[in-house]
Amino acid sequence: MNTQARPPAQRVTPEQLSGLALLGGMSAQRLRELADIAALERAARGSDPLAAHKGASHSVFLLRGEILLMYEGGGTLVVVGGMGDGCHALNRRAAKIARSKAISDLELLTVEDEALDILVTFDQVAAGDAASGSAMAQAVRGDARLVSGIFSLANLRHGIFARLPAARIEGMLARFERIGAKRGEVIIREGDEGDYYYVVESGRCQVERLVGGVKVALAELRSGEAFGEEALASEARRNATVIMATDGKLLRLGKQDFHEILGEPLLQRVSYREGLERVRRGAAWLDVRYPSEYRYDRLPGALNVPLNEVRNSYSVLDRAREYVVYCQSGRRSSAAAFLFAQNGFNVCLLEGGLWASGRGRQVA
Repeated sequence: MNTQARPPAQRVTPEQLSGLALLGGMSAQRLRELADIAALERAARGSDPLAAHKGASHSVFLLRGEILLMYEGGGTLVVVGGMGDGCHALNRRAAKIARSKAISDLELLTVEDEALDILVTFDQVAAGDAASGSAMAQAVRGDARLVSGIFSLANLRHGIFARLPAARIEGMLARFERIGAKRGEVIIREGDEGDYYYVVESGRCQVERLVGGVKVALAELRSGEAFGEEALASEARRNATVIMATDGKLLRLGKQDFHEILGEPLLQRVSYREGLERVRRGAAWLDVRYPSEYRYDRLPGALNVPLNEVRNSYSVLDRAREYVVYCQSGRRSSAAAFLFAQNGFNVCLLEGGLWASGRGRQVA
């Protein structure tokens, strides 16, 4: 069998993707996202280019050239790149392919099935919801910055929406409401109780915190970015103030809706006994209390990442490892677990914290 070794991947353009089945109706931003994770391959005439893709978790499309497909049980099909059957995945057909033969030199494109399925599902649900007048769905359809921000492929795969069942997407979009905001308007104030989860639709927001009585600017939020989740996830008070730096529009989700749709699906709770078993199998305890508490009664082998340092730990912790997050009561750890989960970490929450395990002594 004359099978050519796969050469190094080449960059894919959105234009190459736009003519393929399922992708023609996607926005330019979505096609750019897919182009970043897709790959081009070349195969020589006479080779069996699909041999290297048997059992693969990606779809293979023919962009250029002609290929002969030979099916198990008999039957053949000649596919021409860029037209007709060439716009559909070669390796995702009802009839199983026994082998293939490049009639000419070929240019092939591969794209991950999971990523493709996630984007098609979300975009189709969002498109359907837009017809009902949902503020969030209309915003998603009308502004590519939201697609590249909160609803980016990275977030849909590993972030805040990764564990949201597809059946609940439409309900989630429908519960957001749009509000206008003026420059200098305080959206959330440090020390207040949490009431809403916000997404910036347009404009810019300044995040600041009081440190030693002095206001310190922490970050600037732009279209597609979200804020306000910590206080809602942990039932704690706001730990920073967010002020509009310009006029703009915000999309917000109420506290109850947040917990029903986003909060709880991300929080996988385990008992102390189950946590011990997960650690025995390779997970790590993650203590999100202050270092003084951690030193006093930490669990054996636990790592310490205080809640206020969670965002700074994303680049340090091993994303391939599972973590069991805990504090004294479960309040701080629920906020930390939510932050880790929405950023793609494999985490679970120790239900009730150390108090529930009988080990906790201090105040959460």
